[in-house]
Amino acid sequence: MNKRSSTPRIDDCHELIKLEPKTPRQLHRFTQAALGMVVPRIPLVPGSSAPFDYLTHTFFEPDPSGNNAINKDAVVWANRGGGKTMLGAAATLLDLVFKPGIQVRILGGSLEQSSKMFEHLVALFEKPWFRGLLDGEPTQRRVALSNGSNVQLLAGSQRSVRGVRVQKLRCDEVEEFEPGVWEAAQMVTRSGRCGDKYVRGAVEALSTMHRPFGLMAGITADLQTDAPGESRLFKWTAMDVIERCPDERPCEGCVLWDDCRGRAKSAIGFIPVDDLVQQWKRTSRHAWSVEMMCRQPEVSDCVYPQFDPALHVREEDLESSKQFWIGGMDFGLRNPTVMLWARVYNNHIDSNQTVVHIMDEYLRAGITFDQHVAAIGQQAALYGWPHPAWLGVDPAGNQRNSHTGISDVQALRKLGHTVQTKRSTLRDGIERIRRRLDRQTLYIHPRCNRLIEAMRRYHFDINNPRREDPVKDGPDHLCDALRYMIVNLESGSADLTAMSYL
Repeated sequence: MNKRSSTPRIDDCHELIKLEPKTPRQLHRFTQAALGMVVPRIPLVPGSSAPFDYLTHTFFEPDPSGNNAINKDAVVWANRGGGKTMLGAAATLLDLVFKPGIQVRILGGSLEQSSKMFEHLVALFEKPWFRGLLDGEPTQRRVALSNGSNVQLLAGSQRSVRGVRVQKLRCDEVEEFEPGVWEAAQMVTRSGRCGDKYVRGAVEALSTMHRPFGLMAGITADLQTDAPGESRLFKWTAMDVIERCPDERPCEGCVLWDDCRGRAKSAIGFIPVDDLVQQWKRTSRHAWSVEMMCRQPEVSDCVYPQFDPALHVREEDLESSKQFWIGGMDFGLRNPTVMLWARVYNNHIDSNQTVVHIMDEYLRAGITFDQHVAAIGQQAALYGWPHPAWLGVDPAGNQRNSHTGISDVQALRKLGHTVQTKRSTLRDGIERIRRRLDRQTLYIHPRCNRLIEAMRRYHFDINNPRREDPVKDGPDHLCDALRYMIVNLESGSADLTAMSYL
């Protein structure tokens, strides 16, 4: 493309749309010529995505006659200063220009965070290619084009999100979102025709990750970069967007060597090497590892830091013939009621130890106790679970229900269940579970995905180091049911020697 054609002033969207990129290669050239951005196309760190992979994913719409099940949702997990917000602004501009009539919304953890992407977007429309495409001057929260496309800012609140119906929702720095706002955001998109394209409704999450139990940890859990039918994960690190390191600069003695390994000598990114060197020197190894190299955050604030799905999540152990079944329950009214089913059998290594294998889970809120009992019975019948030898439950379940006149424990006993309600301190119950995790005498079946996630996210208050009780923000219900089960199993209130193995 010659110099004259590279910086035209185009006053008509129809004229510019003739230059619409049709291939990833054309898209890369267009972003360089029109936006002045050179977006890295090749990842330098094994396991990373290239930033350009995200831009390709979000810009090109699938053929409507093709796979209708394709998911256009995207999760971008990248380093601090890694260009996430600018790239989201570029993706928004491309959508507005080449998908006439598209409706895009930008949502941040706060209005200030949303404004960062919006400010980048307004600046891009100041470039010569795009100055004539706007329908009036941008406001502080809205940009509209003469082709009917527009983008607006949303405040980081449920009230702001609810009722919105758009094709694209870009969420910037979702690690700072309130969980309720993120949940509400999942219901705002609507696919539709924009010009000659059928645009898939999509929610995009762009963020760093620095909390092992935070929102991004939950969003990215088990996502794969190429898994079909789910959100597409794009992850890159500071080394994937580093500027080319001069050949004359020695690698020997460089503080970045452990992460770089000389890759910067062939890089085409945008973060100067000197800047990263200074940031490395200013920060702790943990902060650098998490926020710049996008490694999983340390689990120092997790209740069960030793929980590792690779070790503690497995299918049924069919070699164990002698076994009995137990259950654990946590009662809830507004909060969910939880039921866990577990097989207990002898440890192959140490016959004096028992192994607990959680085989299934039930979690539901908003229905009556009788409805819970019926639903739990139906689930047990569906999978063929035996009647548990006993249920370990919250001792608070002995309190009389003001509506029925009897306690939940009494109600369970009337239904033929043996119920154990051994009292124990929270610390004692947590230590018992930690000990089993350490000794690998506690396993969880892969079907129990909510318990697995709860074990990963159950955490202490990072803002109050002196508080020893875990935070009650969701994962506690499943973890409490597990704790009641283990406490009653090990406390002696359940006579194991008298139990007949199935």
